[in-house]
Amino acid sequence: MNKTLSYDDVLLVPQYSDIRSRSEVSLETNLGNNLVLSSPVISSPMDTISEAPMATAIGRFGGSAIVHRYNTVQEQCNIIDMALGSAGVPINIGGAVGISDDYALRSKMLINAGVTFLCVDVAHGHHILMKEALKEIRDAVGPDVHIIAGNVATLQGVNDLSDWGADSVRCNIGGGSICSTRIQTGHGLPGLQTIFECAKTDRDVAIIADGGLKTSGDMVKALAAGADAVMCGSMFSGTDETPGKVIEEQDGTRWKMYRGMASKEAQLNWRGRFSSHEGVSARVPYRGTVNKLLEDIERGLRSGLSYSGARTIAELQSKAEFVIQTSAGLGESKTHILNRAW
Repeated sequence: MNKTLSYDDVLLVPQYSDIRSRSEVSLETNLGNNLVLSSPVISSPMDTISEAPMATAIGRFGGSAIVHRYNTVQEQCNIIDMALGSAGVPINIGGAVGISDDYALRSKMLINAGVTFLCVDVAHGHHILMKEALKEIRDAVGPDVHIIAGNVATLQGVNDLSDWGADSVRCNIGGGSICSTRIQTGHGLPGLQTIFECAKTDRDVAIIADGGLKTSGDMVKALAAGADAVMCGSMFSGTDETPGKVIEEQDGTRWKMYRGMASKEAQLNWRGRFSSHEGVSARVPYRGTVNKLLEDIERGLRSGLSYSGARTIAELQSKAEFVIQTSAGLGESKTHILNRAW
C-alpha cells in the first residue's frame, strides 16, 4: 500500500532567483486546442459559484468561469450572453454539460451562444457514459472546440479521456471542501498525489487540478506538480459575484450559501430527487467582491513562481523541488502568533 500526499504534506524548496520584479513572471497557460488563459484560474461549474457576474470578473482577470448546467439550456445561454455583454473586453467563458439527456444539443447551443470551450461535468468521469458522451459531443461540435472533461484521479483515467476526445482533464475526486465522496464511498486520492499521478501522461492533454485548494500556495504546489491550471469553488464562495443573496443576522454577521452539486439540497433543487448524496450545503462568511481575492491569488502565484526562480509555469515545473513536512512543520508554516502562550 502506497503513501499518498496532499497539499499540506509538502513544501517547495526555495531556489536561486534572478527575477528582479514579479511583473517578469507570466501566468499564461496554453491548454491546447484554441484555449489560452493569461491566468491559470478557473471557477468551478457550481450553481452557487459560476454565473454571469463570476464569469465576467474572472474573465476580465484572465482566467475563466464555467457556467453551470443546473438549469435549462436557454437559461444557461442567457447567463453566457449576460456575461459576454457586460465584460466590456473579450473573455474566455466555458459552458458545462452532463453525460445524459441533452448534452449534444446543449453543446451546440452553448457554442452558438459564444462559449470558448465546453466542460463535460460529472463526479466520476472514468466511465462508459463519459466515453459515449465525449464521442457524441465531439461529433456535434467538431475538432476545433476545446473540451474539458472529468473528474478522474488516475493516470489511466487521464489517458482514456484524452483518447475519447478530451483536450483537458479535471483531476481530483472527493477533495473539495463541500464534497463527501471519500466519506460516502471510500474512493479517491489526496489532491496533490492525484496531480503527481495524472501529470505522468504522455498524451497531448492539459491537467486541471480541481478541488482541495485552499490558498494561492496550494495552487503553486499544484502547478509545480504538473497541473496546467487550477479549478476552485470554495475559494470564491461568499463573494458578491456568486449567486444568491447576502443574509444578515441580527448581530450583523453576514453570509451566503455554498453547496456541493451532489448534496441532497442541490439534487432536490435541480432534479427533484436524490440518490447518494456526496456533498453538503454550508453557510460561508460574506467576503465582498471577488476582485480582491483574484488580486491576492495573482500576487501569491507570481511570488510563488519567483521563489522557484521561474518566469513561467513550465519553468516552475522543471525547477520545483518538493519536501515532505511534518505536522509540526505545517503548524510552523501558519501564522501562529495568536496561539502562542506568552
